[in-house]
Amino acid sequence: MDFFTHQERLTAVQWVLRAAAAYLFLMLTARLMGERSISQLRLTDLIIALLLGNIIAHPLSDEELSLEGSMITSASVIGLYVLTTKLALKWSFLRHYLEPSPLPLIRSGQLLPKHLHQARLTIDFLFTELRAQGVDEISKVELALWEPGGILSLFLKPEYQPVTPRALELSTEPFHLPMPVIKDGQIDRRQLREFGHTEEWLQKKLAEATPLSPEEILLATLDDQERLQVYAK
Repeated sequence: MDFFTHQERLTAVQWVLRAAAAYLFLMLTARLMGERSISQLRLTDLIIALLLGNIIAHPLSDEELSLEGSMITSASVIGLYVLTTKLALKWSFLRHYLEPSPLPLIRSGQLLPKHLHQARLTIDFLFTELRAQGVDEISKVELALWEPGGILSLFLKPEYQPVTPRALELSTEPFHLPMPVIKDGQIDRRQLREFGHTEEWLQKKLAEATPLSPEEILLATLDDQERLQVYAK
């Protein structure tokens, strides 16, 4: 465990061990922070990312710095993050500061320049976001909200919304989500059990649908109606 502490010189193996320990530690802390913190960079997440990056990076390039101290400091920062998150659930003023309300940028087809400047967004960036969601004109938008996580939420005017089967009073079939039961030649037994089937049942189903063996299949999906889709390698 010498690679954890201050050293005048580290061997190649000790450098590798130090990098591996830091990697596993960051994996653990990322899991503790939750997927939302990873997918959406909020104010507190930005602070955490900057702090952890600086705290962990230096011992990975300087043998005179202790990795143990960096991990203790990082754990303290993560503890403060978790505490702040829990307090935000109880205190509305803190929650409003950390996660402010969405900012309307377009309302009833009219651009709101004041809010656009407040969000520090350019017209070009707004049009890029609109095009990414298939909208070519601001006049078609009933409401556009700039979310705290940096996402643009769009709501079109009723006359520009896609026609749905319900609007046309058409009957529809229930939705059935297909899930992979074979991936890259390997049978997913856990997913198969969730459907209430065995590996023997799947083998029989495959024999009826295709001459391919599981090893020759790139992907096979199954839904709760027992509809099997097979894609060969």
